[in-house]
Amino acid sequence: MQIRFIMILSLLLLGGPVLAANNNGAEQPGNPGEQHSRSSWSDTVQDVLLNALSLTGIQYRYGGSSPETGFDCSGFVRYVFQQAANMSLPHNARAISQVGEVVSREHLQPGDLVFFNTMRSAFSHVGIYLGNNRFIHAPSSGGGVHVVNMNERYWAQRFDGARRIDTPPAQQQTRAR
Repeated sequence: MQIRFIMILSLLLLGGPVLAANNNGAEQPGNPGEQHSRSSWSDTVQDVLLNALSLTGIQYRYGGSSPETGFDCSGFVRYVFQQAANMSLPHNARAISQVGEVVSREHLQPGDLVFFNTMRSAFSHVGIYLGNNRFIHAPSSGGGVHVVNMNERYWAQRFDGARRIDTPPAQQQTRAR
């Protein structure tokens, strides 16, 4: 429990300024509706990250898709995005890798999905990028949901790519109300 509190506090202290950068109230050029949508998505990303971190320690379970049953990697990502962003993602890492737009490692932002080849198969593992080369995931070994550094040799050698998921326009309208 104390570890979860420390993780959430760390995210707020380290990630808060990054997340708030797009939502600082300053006038920015562009379509006002577009600005409102960006603010809404920034809020959604913060919800995604907080929801993900709140699940730290939940045990791994193959095919698992809830805190009660445990999570596998795609079940974890699917659950977090469903709860925090009301988005339905597939329950399969490879299928999730087809959603959203491709993002290079150099341009990763908190909330992006990161993919790895952990089973001698491309896009066989997925996690949620937190910032500062760290991501949260549900690994099949090593206990439950936890945060790791993408620069660790194991993960660096297996990085397959990343995707950025945006909310659909209809959902942006709903969140704006």
